[in-house]
Amino acid sequence: MEFQHTSVLLKETVDSLLVRPGGVYVDGTLGGGGHSLEIAKRLQGRGTLIGIDRDEAAVLAAGARLEPFGETVKIVRGNYSSMPGIVQSLGFSRVDGIVLDLGVSSHQLDEADRGFSYMQDAPLDMRMDRREARTAADLVNTASERELFRIIRDYGEERFAQNIAKHIAERREEAPIRTTGELVGIIRASIPMKFQKNGGHPAKRTFQAIRIELNGELTALEESLDSMIGLLNEGGRLSVITFHSLEDRIVKAAFRRNENPCTCPPSFPVCVCGKKPKGHVVTKKPLLPSEKEMEENPRAKSAKLRVFERNGEA
Repeated sequence: MEFQHTSVLLKETVDSLLVRPGGVYVDGTLGGGGHSLEIAKRLQGRGTLIGIDRDEAAVLAAGARLEPFGETVKIVRGNYSSMPGIVQSLGFSRVDGIVLDLGVSSHQLDEADRGFSYMQDAPLDMRMDRREARTAADLVNTASERELFRIIRDYGEERFAQNIAKHIAERREEAPIRTTGELVGIIRASIPMKFQKNGGHPAKRTFQAIRIELNGELTALEESLDSMIGLLNEGGRLSVITFHSLEDRIVKAAFRRNENPCTCPPSFPVCVCGKKPKGHVVTKKPLLPSEKEMEENPRAKSAKLRVFERNGEA
């Protein structure tokens, strides 16, 4: 299946980076190369664009799409959490802009055998990097009932997490849970029918939770944002698109922390901790997709763009 992904907030995101020819930019979630393509165009054959993705299909598809830009573009298969090392290995110490488009890609959702979608019956996989051995089926069948409850509650914000975890534990005693269809059936049986009529597909939150846990998505994000800001040159920008409140809270907190890192008690008349701001938040409120974009691409509805700019003092 051809890798297809519609980039959300495309113009707004690339505009926010203030791309200049000769600069160095990183797309930490390359996907189908939508954001990278626009960045590469604006580089006008000068400078460097580094594209990173752990999904082999994304790397191959984006590589073909960006081939006309030649040596301007360098693509690496890896995790954005390793960005400082990747950038250094390519001969750069700092960069002028970084973009992250978080969450699952359209291609991963649409290709049934990837096991991300609750709309199609397929092997329960959900690995963003298929070099990893552990699949969603492994997680669902080996995690304790208590651990499943925590994952579904915390990462899915699912009100029926305890009941879903209980039903999963009971069902796998009979036989291992191997497919997305089996898991959807268990989730449906765990949620009262009156609560299934509103709020989207009943399996949405649980699938999100399992995917996040399996791929270490929030851990990678939480541990990476400070180092990405540290990679930026003066005036460089980090632009992050999130798709649910868990991601957005992490980004918002990291940006605030880097804008105001002082840990002195409020009662102190002056700062004595010595921690200096690394920059400022450009988007006091997140940028949201237009009504037109949400109509054309329903997956854009929950997207939020936040932007941080590095200063020259830290």
